[in-house]
Amino acid sequence: MIDKISTLGGYIHEYQKSVENPQAFWSRIAESFFWRKKWDKILDWNFTEPKINWFINGKLNITENIFERHLFTRTDQPAIIWEPNEPNDENRVLTYNELFLEVKKFANVMLGLGISKGDRVAIYMPMVPELAIAMLACARIGAIHSIVFAGFSANSLADRINDAEAKLVITSDGGYRGEKTIPIKDIVDEALDTCSSVEKVVVVQRTNTDVSFSEQRDIWWHEAMANADEDNKAEIMDAEDTLFILYTSGSTDKPKGIVHTCGGYMVYSAYTFKNVFQYSDGDIYFCSADIGWITGHSYIVYGPLLNGATTLMFEGIPTYPDAGRYWDIVNKYRVAQFYTAPTAIRSLISMGQEYVENKDLSSLKVLGTVGEPINEEAWHWYHDHVGKNRCPIVDTWWQTETGGISISPIAGIIPTKPGFATLPQPGIQPIIVDGDGNELSGKSVEGNLCIKYPWPGMLRTIWVIMNGSSKLTLAHSKTSIFREMVLKEMKMDTTEF
Repeated sequence: MIDKISTLGGYIHEYQKSVENPQAFWSRIAESFFWRKKWDKILDWNFTEPKINWFINGKLNITENIFERHLFTRTDQPAIIWEPNEPNDENRVLTYNELFLEVKKFANVMLGLGISKGDRVAIYMPMVPELAIAMLACARIGAIHSIVFAGFSANSLADRINDAEAKLVITSDGGYRGEKTIPIKDIVDEALDTCSSVEKVVVVQRTNTDVSFSEQRDIWWHEAMANADEDNKAEIMDAEDTLFILYTSGSTDKPKGIVHTCGGYMVYSAYTFKNVFQYSDGDIYFCSADIGWITGHSYIVYGPLLNGATTLMFEGIPTYPDAGRYWDIVNKYRVAQFYTAPTAIRSLISMGQEYVENKDLSSLKVLGTVGEPINEEAWHWYHDHVGKNRCPIVDTWWQTETGGISISPIAGIIPTKPGFATLPQPGIQPIIVDGDGNELSGKSVEGNLCIKYPWPGMLRTIWVIMNGSSKLTLAHSKTSIFREMVLKEMKMDTTEF
């Protein structure tokens, strides 16, 4: 397993090693995972083309590092705890063995539908366990999942399906969000009016509402799973094979499909989760993000499960049925690490102190924020009223393109300061450059924040259709279009959560 940094001196030592010899540093971290074939070379890169390849010719499957790797030690341990929208509804707890079984069965369902390695699968679902099962099943067979936040419109969904040329869509009849029932299948049907690549749609029953159903195209999840084989052998993937495409929000320009690969993303998401949150065996970890964003990918599903953690999925919103819902969940499950957005914190502050003051939050050890800088007032409220002046706050700075946390305190190790993300994670070498790319030095300089050396979890390219062709291909890394898009994205707009 990954060794956890436990002292400030240990962090300084690890960071120095990661800068002085990055390849040896990441080789040591990667050794803790299961590889079907070890890499021939750690890294091949240049930022001129640009080109980044990690763990060259290494072979693996990320789900074997979640399931087979933990098979004998965590069989009956909860992997996912699911808390539904309605607090009085029954929750679901999936052990590692139960989750593994569901993933293998749905992997076989997709194989039976003709989905194979390299095919793209669009997932548009509420926060239910089947969402995590579907994405892990894709990884199991080598299909590339493209999860779309289920709050996006039909047009936004269609744009992403068409850009990825997805063959399969996985969705649900509907979803719950506070007092609202969302007609998810209706949105998918509208989107698919303009999506020619989709062959089949698998539908999860969540709200049991009436939906239109195409006998030729649509399949109920529960019916497909009822007869699915329980045995499945993981597809062997190259370290640089694509694991998933995740589209940026489109807040600054056309959404771009960020490509993350199997080996590097696995190593980086697992390493940063273990260290930033100081996760220990037996902890219950709760990230309130949606899996439709990178935070959910890295720190609800992949990062925690790769570490054998128990991760909590929440279907609802922080203010339903009242503004104490997060704190009720923390108390109910004795949550140790809680990770949320400053926007949510500010919203809860506005609701009044009474929703947090009388809650038992004694189980908490670490608090975290993500998605935007946290202002001082919110930081102090979070620290004083939620953390009771004893829980370190990890103010994490990163984005879709980085794959995992880039700059952040390590909980209880690196001193914190309101409004500051503090220090880079090992392997991250931040610099400030001027408009011409010249590195600036000094105590007070202003410019663009860049990272001068690659890290395993970084994006590899942007998924685009070239020259108007209907055939999907990766953008040629030497094109000026690619460079311009990457440079624009790497200015680190962290508005997404």
